[in-house]
Amino acid sequence: MKKMIGAVAGVAAMLMAGSALAADSVTLQLKWVTQAQFDGYYVAKAKGYYDEAGLDVTLKPGGPDIAPEQVIAGGGADVIVDWIAAALSARDKGLPLVNIAQPFAHSGLMLTCLKSSGIKTSEDFKGKTLGVWFFGNELPFYAWMKQLGLPTEGGADGVTVIKQAFNVDPLLQKQADCISTMNYNEYNQVLEAGIPADDLVVFKYDDVGVSLLEDGLYVMEDSLKDPAFVDKMAKFVKASMKGFDYAAANPEEAAEIILDNDDTGAQTMEHQVSMAKEIAKLTEGSDGTLDMGKYEQSVKILLDAGVISKEPEGAYTTAVTDKAKAM
Repeated sequence: MKKMIGAVAGVAAMLMAGSALAADSVTLQLKWVTQAQFDGYYVAKAKGYYDEAGLDVTLKPGGPDIAPEQVIAGGGADVIVDWIAAALSARDKGLPLVNIAQPFAHSGLMLTCLKSSGIKTSEDFKGKTLGVWFFGNELPFYAWMKQLGLPTEGGADGVTVIKQAFNVDPLLQKQADCISTMNYNEYNQVLEAGIPADDLVVFKYDDVGVSLLEDGLYVMEDSLKDPAFVDKMAKFVKASMKGFDYAAANPEEAAEIILDNDDTGAQTMEHQVSMAKEIAKLTEGSDGTLDMGKYEQSVKILLDAGVISKEPEGAYTTAVTDKAKAM
């Protein structure tokens, strides 16, 4: 009897091992640190959606010195989360990135200014100091400044740009009149620091006509030549969007999952819940399909600003999301 039980256990172990080996591995490089901005991916992993799809997914947090484009170029990821400005700029320079899905249907990028700086409209930017994120995040800003006809080298008729770390210190310490913020993160940090909303002037990139697609999923073009890779990415996108939908409906649970995965201990429940609720607004109605109208708007802005030198060809594919929807 013991031998039979041992044999059954051995077979079960072999089956489990075979199942584990059968899982397709996927490494995703995130654009920033572990936070609710990426709750769809963390929820999909925690709730077993990736497992159900036969995927073994590794989520790699980003940071201020991590450029997703460089990571995937070096073979450190299969797919990355990136903004279209950075992705198309990289493609224009020879890195063949392709958008396979667009989980974020809306932009959360804003420029947040102190009323005490005297800024009421964009006409008041002249002579002011503006905090800007880099590593690709500066591209929408420069597109906007070019549209406004404002030099970015300083002076009375231009703006002075400071390289902003991924925090709100320049505004709190009065080093800048305005800083870059996301509606789901840094803006709330400003409020949490004690500056009331009535003391702020906010410019949403959506509202000022330079809205660019954010947080899309990008892969290397050559990878798409493999039907098995396309199939794997379709499963990944479908499971990830299921994660975003669950997070939108359960922001508190999503925030708990984020905290469970935050190795730094820097995140707080209150802030992550707030972020999860704002992220739900950005992914609302999205199944990952790229909105061609917004894609074309983004391309036009980047072309007009000189961020890219020519109309991109082959910079997106619907093959992955088409397959995901058919699953």
